[in-house]
Amino acid sequence: MALPPLDSPQWQSPWRAFAWGLRSITQTILTIVLFVTYLGIGALAHDTHFSLLWALCSTLFVWAGPAQIILITTLGSGATIIQSAIAVTVSAIRLFPMVVSVLPLMRTPTTKRRELVFAAHLTAVTLWVECHRFLPQVPRERRIAFVHGLGCGLVSVCLTANTVGYFLAANLTQTLGAAILLLTPLSFLFSTARNSREVADVVALTLGILLYPLAAKMNSGLDILVSGVVAGTIAYGVHWWREVHA
Repeated sequence: MALPPLDSPQWQSPWRAFAWGLRSITQTILTIVLFVTYLGIGALAHDTHFSLLWALCSTLFVWAGPAQIILITTLGSGATIIQSAIAVTVSAIRLFPMVVSVLPLMRTPTTKRRELVFAAHLTAVTLWVECHRFLPQVPRERRIAFVHGLGCGLVSVCLTANTVGYFLAANLTQTLGAAILLLTPLSFLFSTARNSREVADVVALTLGILLYPLAAKMNSGLDILVSGVVAGTIAYGVHWWREVHA
């Protein structure tokens, strides 16, 4: 199901744009990956003795799989709320560049900041990947409504998966649960590779993969951050050099 043309009457109403965003969750394999991942998170919440309501609220308010896993495991291991909050906040810093890169795609000269708050909350890796794929096909004045629909659709899928996973927890082995959670980073890796169209994108992704094993040997706990910053900086340098010598 392709999106309507940019000049189609289907985009005249914000509610129709919201509906098209909602329908778009059927156009990405990441919806299935999210469902399977949040089955694992629901099962993890059950095994660490959190209530189903608590698990659903963590999905609604945290809305980031890795951060939710950190939250559940740290609280489940006896850490204080403050310690868990710091750990989740540090893990969420990775989403800041994604928000910064996506919000300008939605803004118009008349857009108010408060209109972007909910879209910013919904911006996680999945939404970030799919925004770069879908938004060029959506009129700019309807992009916020479209993202609201897309984000709400993805959240609804994850809430359903949380509930199913919570009640299936007794039937999931530890190995299967770990394998399910591994699907998320793999799917994001493949999606990022698919959307890498510029030379700088390819350089950043390739160097990030190559540098990660070296960064992991530092045993600092910052291996992903270090490899990402170094690879991204080099990729930006390559992009700048190509622009200067173009």
